[in-house]
Amino acid sequence: MANEPVDQDELAAAWGADLDDDKSGAVDQDGMASAWESMIDEPDGRQSDNSKGAERVLNQDEIDNLLGFSVDELSRDERQGIRAIINSALVSYERLPMLEILFDRLVRLLTTSLRNFTSDNVEVSLDGLRSIRFGDYLNSIPLPAMLGVFKAEEWDNYGLITVESNLIYAMVDVLLGGRRGQGQLRVEGRPYTTIESNLIRRMMEVILEDMDDAFSPLSPVHFNIERLETNPRFAAIARPANAAVLVRLRVDMEDRGGNVEVLLPYATIEPIRGLLLQMFMGEKFGRDATWEGHLASQMWAAHVGLNAVLFEVDLPLSRTLNFSVGDTIPLDMRPDDLVTLKCGDVELTDGRVGRIGDKIAVRVASPLRRPKMTYAAFEQAEIMAGD
Repeated sequence: MANEPVDQDELAAAWGADLDDDKSGAVDQDGMASAWESMIDEPDGRQSDNSKGAERVLNQDEIDNLLGFSVDELSRDERQGIRAIINSALVSYERLPMLEILFDRLVRLLTTSLRNFTSDNVEVSLDGLRSIRFGDYLNSIPLPAMLGVFKAEEWDNYGLITVESNLIYAMVDVLLGGRRGQGQLRVEGRPYTTIESNLIRRMMEVILEDMDDAFSPLSPVHFNIERLETNPRFAAIARPANAAVLVRLRVDMEDRGGNVEVLLPYATIEPIRGLLLQMFMGEKFGRDATWEGHLASQMWAAHVGLNAVLFEVDLPLSRTLNFSVGDTIPLDMRPDDLVTLKCGDVELTDGRVGRIGDKIAVRVASPLRRPKMTYAAFEQAEIMAGD
């Protein structure tokens, strides 16, 4: 009954009996805890035999191989893992083999020009040519330095030339009559003076003039200095993620010198990309001028059949099979209508039928219908017709 009082002692005894029954079939908590402790407290950080194979943890070498940041791999051009994915967006300069030829030519020209510019013994060498992201290059420029932004007029885009501080002070010292044998100059932490800026600007103009001559056999172009900067942030000519070609030139003047770096974004050299794919200067893919001329001359001497088509009509096959002597086929033409002159299936022009003596003749009544593709023979025919 709901109104009867509940015996609290009996209820507590019943609950205690149920708990005793559950303990008899429950998991041994103390035994489980000791098992876990034995798994954790193994010497040298090793798991017990019961835990082997439950979960495998990667060691440091495996993590480095997965990410591609191994020290050994950093010293080589090979890339693996995530680093290979990151660097796959860059285009290697080796796909443009003509670039190396052009800058080798620049080194030869620049050696002579800088000797005349400084009246000193100057040696210029190509220190490296590689592809790099524009943002990474700006962050890697050792300061202080002087950066020149130049424009390729014919390509309507920009490039960057950087002169390191060692070369700046060495060049200024040579041009202003400094002594030889003073060793490496100390890099000063002051802004460049107007005289130093003007002298280095003139040196950049000499380098860019030689670049004009180096590129001229491939594509005429003029590089003009637009401004000088000492802060790389103000020399941004492309987006940080854009790929570019970086050329490093080493200039040595006996016991002093430094590096000059020329950076050309891929967007700048895109107009001549097809020419830069050549393996040597003047290479032509799939075209031989000698054979082209020979083929054109043989085509002029070839004999072809010419048909004068008066009229064409489509008839059912059943009617043509029932043709007999005396049948008449009406032609929807008048005596003064033009006929079509054809060579095979190609329509050449229209003509008018006439007579010369006792033979039928056709007079050409309209210009030739030129095909869409122009051949050398047709080009020669146009020249002859113009003469």
